[in-house]
Amino acid sequence: MKTFCLHDAPNRDNLLPLTFTRGVGDIRVGIITIIEKWEHFLSRKGYQIVPEYLQKKYPAAPDGDTIIIRSGVLPDKNLVKSIENLAQNQALFRKGKWIAVATQSKNVQYNGFDLEAFEKIEYENDIRQIEYPWNIFKLNDIELKSDFDIVTGGDASAPISETNRVIGNGRIFVHPTATVEASVLNTNGGDIYIGPKAEIMEGCLVRAPFALCKESTLKMGAKVYGATTIGPNCKVGGELNNVVIFGYSNKAHDGFLGNAVIGEWCNLGADTNNSNLKNNYAEVKIWNYSQQKFIRTGLQFCGLIMGDHSKSGINTMFNTGTVVGVSANIFGSGFPRSFIPSYSWGGALGFKNYEINQALDTARLVLERRGLILNEIDEEILRHIYQLSQEQQ
Repeated sequence: MKTFCLHDAPNRDNLLPLTFTRGVGDIRVGIITIIEKWEHFLSRKGYQIVPEYLQKKYPAAPDGDTIIIRSGVLPDKNLVKSIENLAQNQALFRKGKWIAVATQSKNVQYNGFDLEAFEKIEYENDIRQIEYPWNIFKLNDIELKSDFDIVTGGDASAPISETNRVIGNGRIFVHPTATVEASVLNTNGGDIYIGPKAEIMEGCLVRAPFALCKESTLKMGAKVYGATTIGPNCKVGGELNNVVIFGYSNKAHDGFLGNAVIGEWCNLGADTNNSNLKNNYAEVKIWNYSQQKFIRTGLQFCGLIMGDHSKSGINTMFNTGTVVGVSANIFGSGFPRSFIPSYSWGGALGFKNYEINQALDTARLVLERRGLILNEIDEEILRHIYQLSQEQQ
């Protein structure tokens, strides 16, 4: 059986700041991560080819026959069949971009490989791909539906408490260890998934498609519009519309979050709000790290993109299409600028440098609250990102 790897190089820089701290395969879209989707479809463990500073976190694939898949490409049955049919030294292409190649793992490094050495095969069907951060919330509807069958495995839902009101004929899966009480679940727009030990508190209004993952809590009176995913170990309240939270992050109080992607270990203070529509209804542009400028999204609705370990204080306001890097700390009145680099400390009145040792102390405390420890590998990654942020100033 061939090993498979997701190769980050083609897509990673366009997905910053979300990929500063992880391989592209660890992006959550739908209910599970990209690599978990591929592992399900290919029925084997996957590996990720990442830049050097992340390699200690991601073991290399064993030597041997390997399928290399462009990171960010999302699997479906037709695509998986075409990839598995690749013979050695064949490459699958779609509109001039390689999608997958069959080769030896030792032949492929992060910095690329010689595509001219492969027989090219054109894939005729459309593919779904996470190329830019906004693709995550844009494709979340389709991926929630696709992942529902993967995650539930055909298992029957636990009974839904009679204290709830269910509207529509969509699917609802409630894990036997989950709790849902005195809330309204509207499935007219899709499916609802409630994972292990997750809780929907009283008075919540939820419109599908929606996923509340393992050990996460939707707090009292929350209002959620699909397509929204709350990853594992989160506490979320207020109003959300088409949001993906990767995991281990909190938005525990009132405030609006729309058309947004939030990484891990973030905390949004009470009444944090983001705009997701410009006053003139114009197309939203957001910061692109690769091009070092604001680029078009093609979207009228685009809110907040926030990297891991970033925080906002009480009453923070984010403008339409704001990008926040890793370990930023934002607070104060007024709208801060629409691009906030990693390790920034401040707000609308200006920013100063967030010293690395202070940021690491905070990260340790945040993890300790969850019974976890900031290990040496993750600390080294955060230090590397800090150094990058200093070089770019």
